[in-house]
Amino acid sequence: MTGDGEGPAGDGREHGGRDDEVRGARRIPGPRAAADDFDMDHVTPPPVPQPESVPPQPEPDRSATRPALVLPHRVLKALLGAWALAACSTEETEAVEEHLTKCAPCADEALRLRDAVGLLHTDGSLDLDPLLRTRVLDNCLSRRPAEIPVPDWAAPYDAETARLDALLRDIGTSEWHAPVLLKWFEGERMAHRKTTVAGVIGHLLTVDGLVSTALGLDDPLADSVPGVPRRGPGPVLAPTARTETYWSAARRPPTRAIREPWREQSHTLIRTVSFAGRGVSDLSVSYGDFALPLQDALVDRAFECWVHGGDIARAVDYPYETPSAAHLNRMIDLAARMLPAALAGRRRAGLAGPARDLVTAGSPGRSLHLEVEGLGGGDWYIPLDSPAAVGSPDHAVAQVALDGTEFCELLAGHVPPVETAAGQRGDREAIEDVLYAAASLSRL
Repeated sequence: MTGDGEGPAGDGREHGGRDDEVRGARRIPGPRAAADDFDMDHVTPPPVPQPESVPPQPEPDRSATRPALVLPHRVLKALLGAWALAACSTEETEAVEEHLTKCAPCADEALRLRDAVGLLHTDGSLDLDPLLRTRVLDNCLSRRPAEIPVPDWAAPYDAETARLDALLRDIGTSEWHAPVLLKWFEGERMAHRKTTVAGVIGHLLTVDGLVSTALGLDDPLADSVPGVPRRGPGPVLAPTARTETYWSAARRPPTRAIREPWREQSHTLIRTVSFAGRGVSDLSVSYGDFALPLQDALVDRAFECWVHGGDIARAVDYPYETPSAAHLNRMIDLAARMLPAALAGRRRAGLAGPARDLVTAGSPGRSLHLEVEGLGGGDWYIPLDSPAAVGSPDHAVAQVALDGTEFCELLAGHVPPVETAAGQRGDREAIEDVLYAAASLSRL
């Protein structure tokens, strides 16, 4: 017998309706039958009570209570760029857009800025193309050639001094004191000298002074060595002697301050030879124990600038490329023309084999075919028996083939001749003599 929630099975009251404990207390359920007494397939489980869902509350409308941002015209005009880039805050954006509906000049400016923003490519690199300067100059010169062009034979020196100056501009103050090991070849052995980056630039400044004095310009050695005239005839010292004199006379080691006089001197040399005209190319430049025409002397200075630029680059861990093919070819050609005299000098010192063929009008004597491959390469025939002879392919008794950069490393005295990885064929003694003569062209 059941009722509406009353009785023992109802709300926990006795027959008289009296509460077991207090009204509203939790009811204790009566005993239930075992699960085995029921067919559970027909039992519907009671529903699981779900928590009452709370309806989402609408966001309060802050716009109705936020006052509009009031800005003066000059501030709104200054915000147009940021607005075009969508970099303004919400309040600033609303103020600018409200202003644009009332101010026609600002509206026109905002439209132009938005169009300009559309041209920006934010996914591209913002770094300048390293070849941009070259392309711009080439384009300018093709439209309007320079009134006073740099002579072709001075272009390698102009390019190499500019490249080295770019390296010096990039390094820090402390790197000017980084140790640099200069290497060259003397007689039958390698020689070396330790200095700093600033010391190398002082060396270049001093040896470039040989060209300066030949042109009647100031001698940089006069600033540090008493008795050396600033201009005019003075003691002609070989490059190594000039450098050692400069280093020993300096009161303190060179610093980065050396860069300015070195670069100014190189600019002055380029300007002077450019304005001097064609006749100046044959002016003699004395190196102490030998002399070169000015056009060859500047190629020689370009080669040394590149070599020592590489020495500095290795000391400060800086990337440094080889010269252009045309400039490198000029450097190799100069070395090939100097090889016969270098070979004759080693022969007089007993460091090379004797001449074998008599050089006469009908016979130029023996030759060696020098084949330089790769960048700046070419073919040269080196006379072996007389520096005055002209090399001839018909009298070639040997051939040497090697890469252009490798040949320049040999000319700089950076690798011993016996370690030169060259393709060789023919007279072994002639090949060895020429390789050692090439290395002997190097100097401090």
